[in-house]
Amino acid sequence: MGEIIALGGGGFSMEESALLDLYILGQAKRQRPKVCFLPTASGDAEEYIGRFYMAFSQLACEPMHLSLFKTPPQDAASVLLDSEMIYVGGGNTRSMLALWREWGVDEILRQAYQQGSILAGISAGAICWFEQGLSDSVSQELAPIECLGFLQGSCSPHFDGEADRRPTYLHLLRSGKMLPGYGIDDGCALHFIDSELRCAVASRPKAKAYRFSVRKGVIDEQIVYGMVLEDGSKDDLDEPKDILEESSVYRDIFKKGCNKD
Repeated sequence: MGEIIALGGGGFSMEESALLDLYILGQAKRQRPKVCFLPTASGDAEEYIGRFYMAFSQLACEPMHLSLFKTPPQDAASVLLDSEMIYVGGGNTRSMLALWREWGVDEILRQAYQQGSILAGISAGAICWFEQGLSDSVSQELAPIECLGFLQGSCSPHFDGEADRRPTYLHLLRSGKMLPGYGIDDGCALHFIDSELRCAVASRPKAKAYRFSVRKGVIDEQIVYGMVLEDGSKDDLDEPKDILEESSVYRDIFKKGCNKD
């Protein structure tokens, strides 16, 4: 199995800082990994694609992108399966998933994940990996959307960046319309290895995530602390706090990032 890095917000899409993007690249086995950007959720917006190249052309990687509106479907598998990393951009989750399913990209991504690729993404590109996501892509109101199911549970991005995110997510959890899962702040990313949460990282000190479960109708909320990234390599990371407050479930993190053993 592979790895999934889900950004609540940040990276080249939202920040001047490259810390989260550098962290993603730092997980690669190769010194210059092939990174394929999937901008499907934005409708393959040229401006968004341009920002990706502007950011990643300055980093130690081989950037490329796959436009499903322009690339013949038969080329999608060769492009994606040849990439060590696949980075999914934000936008309309429903439209993105519909197009992926139409062209079989969802199954190609599953194959890439099973072969050990690193999948990453922001916003729509973060929630798509879970069973459910909280999205406004169906209507103007936030609602659950069925996603790919590579990771168990649900996810909401922009947890501190949009005022309606937290109350809507908690209401849906309490009503049973949303599976237990995670809320992720802008500037924070959750790193899953073999479908298990192994660590969280952040590009700013106050960014964090939250793990939610429901027990006998009562919501249990646990804060997931991220290692605050600093300029430089992973060797420069500060000693992290316990990743999950009041729980020892996810405390197997080290200065240099996630424990992959």
